[in-house]
Amino acid sequence: SAITLICKNNENIGNETDSLKNAFVEIDAVLPTSESSENAKSQIIAFLKTHPDALHRTCLDGHLTGSAAIVDHTGERILIMLHKKLQIWIQPGGHADGDGNLPRVALREATEETGIDGLEILTPGIDCDVHVIPARSDEPEHLHLDVRYLIRAPRNSVVKRNHESVEMRWLNFGELTQLTSDESTVRLAKVGFQVAKEQF
Repeated sequence: SAITLICKNNENIGNETDSLKNAFVEIDAVLPTSESSENAKSQIIAFLKTHPDALHRTCLDGHLTGSAAIVDHTGERILIMLHKKLQIWIQPGGHADGDGNLPRVALREATEETGIDGLEILTPGIDCDVHVIPARSDEPEHLHLDVRYLIRAPRNSVVKRNHESVEMRWLNFGELTQLTSDESTVRLAKVGFQVAKEQF
């Protein structure tokens, strides 16, 4: 059957919180867009089965995060940030912090980190990724189990980045691949543009 992506705003995503069951539903619904994403999805599901506290940062082995490919209203440019702590170019996103409603997590983080009003998130997710966060003085090395969504930015969006980034840029796919060769980021952008072309 055909897959339908339903555009939602922050008001009608729902009120479920602290529910690993809800997180399982969201992860299971992620579109099968690539082999890498499918492998990560399987890894995340296996991790959650042995870590019932994976929605929380206190799960030291790793925890769930939500992030987004934020694409402009034309579907031709993606917003990428130079992360202050990690010093790499990545998409906006962050920790679930107990919220099993992963689309809401991704939208919340995107709004906080970009300052853009009127962002719209499409569900289900379009990509999964598992990556290692290096150890720092305040935390051990751990995994981020990332579920990723497509977000549409409105026409004439104004970016007001917060303290988590050094810089933000709107880039087309060619410009992105010149800026970073990170397979995960490029993969997300590629599928984000593909789905945007179909849905916008």
